[in-house]
Amino acid sequence: MNVSHPSVHPVEDPPTTDGGNPPRVRMKDIQGMPGTLGGLTLRICQLVFAVAALSVMATTSDFPSVTAFCFLVAAAGLQSMWSLLLAIVDIYALLVMRTLQNNRIVSLFAVGDGITSTLTFAAACASAGITVLIDNDLQGCAANHCLQFETATAMAFISWFAALPSFLLNFWSLASR
Repeated sequence: MNVSHPSVHPVEDPPTTDGGNPPRVRMKDIQGMPGTLGGLTLRICQLVFAVAALSVMATTSDFPSVTAFCFLVAAAGLQSMWSLLLAIVDIYALLVMRTLQNNRIVSLFAVGDGITSTLTFAAACASAGITVLIDNDLQGCAANHCLQFETATAMAFISWFAALPSFLLNFWSLASR
C-alpha cells in the first residue's frame, strides 16, 4: 500500500500587541507628497509663481546691474525648471495610478526641493533687501523699476511658500522610513 502521508507545517502565531511593539502603520497617500493631487497642485503653484517672478524681473531693463536681481532670475529659473519636471512626473504618476514612495525617488525629491527652495528663499531675501535699499534709503524709485522689483520679489516669496511644504513632506517621509 503506497499512501502518502500529509506533512505538517508549523504555523507562526501572529505577534501579540500586549507588551510588545505594535506594527507600524504608515499613511501612504498624504496630499502634497509626490504622485498625489495635492503634490501636483503645489508643483503648479511653484511653477506659476517662479515663472511670474522670472518674467517680471526679466522684463526690466536694469536688473543685470544688481547681483541680487541676477541671483533672483537664476533661482526662479531653476525653481521653474525643477517644478515643471516634477509636475510632469506627478501627472504621469496620477495617470498610471502609481505612488512615488520609492526611497531613492523620495530622497531625490527631498534633496532637489531643499536646494531649490533654499536658493529661492535666499534670492528673494536678497532682492527684498535691495528693493528696500533703493526705495527707503536711496529714495531712488523714480529712476528705477521699484514696482517690478517688488512684484518679482513677492512672487519669489510666494513660490518659496509653495515649495516649502513639498520639501518638508518629502523630508518627513524620508525620515520616517
